Amino acid sequence: MAAPPVQLPATIPLGASVPALTAHAISVSLPTWDDNIGYEEGDKRVVDRMETGYPRFFIHRSIQKLAALCLAKFGRPDELCILLPSPKVAGEGRDFLASQNPSIPSRVVEFVICPSAVSLIDSSSSQAWGGVDCIELQILLFDKSHWAFGKAFWQHTGDGICSRLAERALAFLGETPAGSTARPPTPPLERQPSKAPSSRNRHYSRRNTSVPSTPRTPTTPATPATPTAASDDAPVEAVTGENLTPELATYLEERYGRNMPLFNAPLAKQALKRRIAGGLLPSDEGFGKVDDVARGAGSGSGKKAVKEDDVYLYPCGMSAIWHAHNIARSARRRKGQQEGKSICYGFPYTDTLKILNKWGPGCHFLGSGGTEDIPVLEKLLEERKPDEPPLLSLFCEFPSNPLLRSPDLVRIRQLADKYGFVIVVDETIGNFINVEVVEFADIVVSSLTKIFSGDANVMGGSLILNPNGPLFDELKAVQNAEYEDNYYPEDAVYMERNSRDYRGRIKRVNDNAFDVTDFLYRRSLDDSSTPAEGKVVKKVYYPRFQTPELYAQAQRQPTTGKGGFGGLFSVTFTSDQASKAFYDTLGCAKGPSLGTSFTLASPYTILAHYLELDWAAEYGVERGLVRISVGQEDESVLKQWFESALEAAEAVGRASV
Repeated sequence: MAAPPVQLPATIPLGASVPALTAHAISVSLPTWDDNIGYEEGDKRVVDRMETGYPRFFIHRSIQKLAALCLAKFGRPDELCILLPSPKVAGEGRDFLASQNPSIPSRVVEFVICPSAVSLIDSSSSQAWGGVDCIELQILLFDKSHWAFGKAFWQHTGDGICSRLAERALAFLGETPAGSTARPPTPPLERQPSKAPSSRNRHYSRRNTSVPSTPRTPTTPATPATPTAASDDAPVEAVTGENLTPELATYLEERYGRNMPLFNAPLAKQALKRRIAGGLLPSDEGFGKVDDVARGAGSGSGKKAVKEDDVYLYPCGMSAIWHAHNIARSARRRKGQQEGKSICYGFPYTDTLKILNKWGPGCHFLGSGGTEDIPVLEKLLEERKPDEPPLLSLFCEFPSNPLLRSPDLVRIRQLADKYGFVIVVDETIGNFINVEVVEFADIVVSSLTKIFSGDANVMGGSLILNPNGPLFDELKAVQNAEYEDNYYPEDAVYMERNSRDYRGRIKRVNDNAFDVTDFLYRRSLDDSSTPAEGKVVKKVYYPRFQTPELYAQAQRQPTTGKGGFGGLFSVTFTSDQASKAFYDTLGCAKGPSLGTSFTLASPYTILAHYLELDWAAEYGVERGLVRISVGQEDESVLKQWFESALEAAEAVGRASV
């Protein structure tokens, strides 16, 4: 008897959010190769249908709407603006604009928005707003001709306001989220708020002095807004730090279900930091046990374990990377020394390299990032001129995105100990269930937006200071003096909920990715055990096949699932036509980002390096590369997707012979 046909999900339309119908989605559907090229080239067919996009590149519609209101209230006709969460971040933005050549003047306006009587109608107190009495926005205004520089600060630092904050501010102003057709709430005659609004002036501004905003915001519809993150279970009482115990996570799950109430967002942040420091959970059933892995302290090593006080939360992963660079720079300045250049080791995610080049004296780029670059690194260190400042830091990914190569962390650590530079390791792709890089690094950064969350509906980032690192005291002193928590409370609540089943998801993703890459590798030119005739897959980039001996330096044992190599891989083909046929036929969701609970594909080089394709190709990142983040789908679904896509690519190959 034939097996019943596999039921596959419907294709998400061009420009719609990924996941579909998600107000704060972190991806957007670009279902064909030509759609991606059209997006990069500004084709109206594509751009006019974009409801959303990756948040650092496509400013959320509700943020755009709020920016338009701010411009109308405080801006001049020749100005645009970006919205920032604190005076400190606004100051960084002003400094960045002022550092351009020629210097770009700007000015900052503080806009304090408190709940109106309208916005409090459905709440008995400010607890319904997560304990937020008022929102303090920093509006960085500059001439509209310098928009590219304002957007660059937003994109590279990741420190702009988030979409949930924008929607809360709009609600306080009696406005609906962007794209909503609902009318602003109006008080029913029979109900009045049981607590009057704050006596503080509802809206006021404090203008600061002036140095490069979002364009005036379009009003095209976006996806519908999600309900408030407050728990559906009522009533609830506040949980304070006094009753935080090792059984924290169990308590949260049993007491609040899916989401904690917003006024307990500080507890959500504490849970996240403990979850990250403790290495996660032994199983979903063991929820709350955080002694699974003491990060940074091997058995009998005598080393200190990472504590939650060594973990810092940021609005997104790129924010953590930007601040890691800033921490290293501040530590060097505190010693009265010049900063020195940094090193970008291995082909990185695009914004990392831009951060190292745009802030401070620049960087050396060692684009291969394997053992072959260790002698180059040694030469840089040994041949430094006497009047040249020592190298500041080395940034690397473990493994790298999109080529999944791993650096030699053992040798890099030896060189750092000898020459005194800071090692910053981005473990987003490896993730801290599969790998443990803390023992090699001074600072570990991660994008919690990716597989730690999995649901693709919230941003977040983390930074860990290695308590056993030789520079720990210096770096900790900087954080004690300069760290500012700008992680929006509602985002923290969603992230805490999403990450509860992290370990179980990692196992399923590891298993699925192992099977898919095994299938593709056996049909690739790299597999010499089968004839090359008819093959169109050139190479499968996956830690199992790329620098496996270096990946093993930090690979956790025993592994979680098959191999413990993670869910991300890339594949290249013998022609761009084959790449296009494979991508267009592949049945999964397609758009930017990775680490989603569902499989997500992207023509990575086209999206990330369209204006520098030749440069990327010099480091092995080919134009036709397809990057795939494997999800948790059933094996039968994945098999049908990848078999169909490969058959389409091979058909193109046969036709071109």
